[in-house]
Amino acid sequence: MQEDCLLKLRGIEKRFPGVRALHNVDFTLRKGEIHALMGENGAGKSTLIKLLTGVYSKDDGTIYVEGKEAHIHSPQDAQNNGISTVYQEITLCPNLTVAENIFIGRESNMVVKRKDYEKRTAEILSNLQIPARPRQQLGNCSLAVQQMVAIARAVDMQCKVLILDEPTSSLDDKEVNMLFKLMRDLKARGVGIIFVTHFLEQVYEVCDRITVLRNGELVGEYLTEDLPQVQLVSKMIGKELDELNTLSEKDDIVKEKGEVFYEAKGLSSSNALPFDFTIHKGEVNGFTGLLGSGRSESVRAIFGADKVNGGTVKIKGKQVQIDRPIQAMKNGIGYLSEDRKGDGIIAELSVRENIILALQVMNGFFKPISRSESEAFADEYIKALSIKTASRETPVGSLSGGNQQKVILARWLLTHPDYLILDEPTRGIDVGTKLEIQKLVLKLAEDGVSVTFISSEIEEMLRTCSRLIVMRDRHIVGELKGSELNQAQVMRTIAGGETKNEG
Repeated sequence: MQEDCLLKLRGIEKRFPGVRALHNVDFTLRKGEIHALMGENGAGKSTLIKLLTGVYSKDDGTIYVEGKEAHIHSPQDAQNNGISTVYQEITLCPNLTVAENIFIGRESNMVVKRKDYEKRTAEILSNLQIPARPRQQLGNCSLAVQQMVAIARAVDMQCKVLILDEPTSSLDDKEVNMLFKLMRDLKARGVGIIFVTHFLEQVYEVCDRITVLRNGELVGEYLTEDLPQVQLVSKMIGKELDELNTLSEKDDIVKEKGEVFYEAKGLSSSNALPFDFTIHKGEVNGFTGLLGSGRSESVRAIFGADKVNGGTVKIKGKQVQIDRPIQAMKNGIGYLSEDRKGDGIIAELSVRENIILALQVMNGFFKPISRSESEAFADEYIKALSIKTASRETPVGSLSGGNQQKVILARWLLTHPDYLILDEPTRGIDVGTKLEIQKLVLKLAEDGVSVTFISSEIEEMLRTCSRLIVMRDRHIVGELKGSELNQAQVMRTIAGGETKNEG
């Protein structure tokens, strides 16, 4: 099998000040293989990818491409060695055409006219069966097609190793299947694919082998068929799954409903149709439905993040006006958006500055939080949430996705909210951190905090919520609780529930 070895890493080391990111890591990718790179956030996956793509330089170890030692110190070096990466966030230009994106930066080397590279693009799209047109503006394509165009660009640049970093996190099932079809086609052509994902079921659907990292070290390499999913999770988090089992077997969180904390009648916004909604003190409920069903739009209306057009809102029985986030915050409501990078972290600011941000806004900028107070707050929540960071002053943008999510959670917990809205708090993060966040949600409910929890993973919703509000086409089509809380019933309600406006 040595002749099939496409990429080989041996004894890879990478250190940052105060952090050993990778220690003695080996990795092997074969021709025509889809290989999953798995591990918790902070396990070293992103660092390994950045070493392969020339963003970082390794401190020790050797990289071989097709049996020859490769010296990769820049993205150009990676490209020259046939290594290309397609990231979760599309890095192409949405305002340009598909053809322009595929050939951008290469026109001067090709001395070709527009019609020539549009013709070449048409051949590429047809060859890879990508449903797009050369002159179509990329921004008008679905996210899945944009991902495929990025892959087509890499393939046309003669990539041997294709790294896909969380390519499915924002795709629906149909789009995921389109992407998998392309991946299998590239595999048949001999391309080696490194697939990074947090969706375990996708690993078992499309991958041949799995390599697991934990705390910057190699746990092992396995044939997918020889590693049951339960064992994979155990190897990733380094512990048995008793805690997960305990969570999944939980009773309803709300045995006896407390007083109503929040009640909306006919609430609507620029993006949400009128709906009714109620949540009790200490209750965990959730909005579920397919992508585009109106889940996020509904909670954005509750928080006043979108322009509120109508409806009435009561908190603890008293009518209030909430049409701006600051009004929601002053009424005890916190909101973690599904868009972590766009609406959550401020990447250039430190962990400490990000944690105190919401509390500072509530206090007003004429009452600044002192440096000593902010340091104490940051240290408290870094410890409480086990945030992995070199220091409280580390720029939050340099943290792993799961740790960034914990920082945003810390920001809202610091305001001591009565009602916390969590929209996709576990998207794109590892199994261990997901478990921590689920346990935190249940603990908050025990302490009397009301929580609305949204996740694309129905099993996670069933483990966490005592009541599910089911949405379809921006309408509430059902409410499930008690014995109705099972996956089959949720899917039946999404597929054929009767529309109703009760939360």
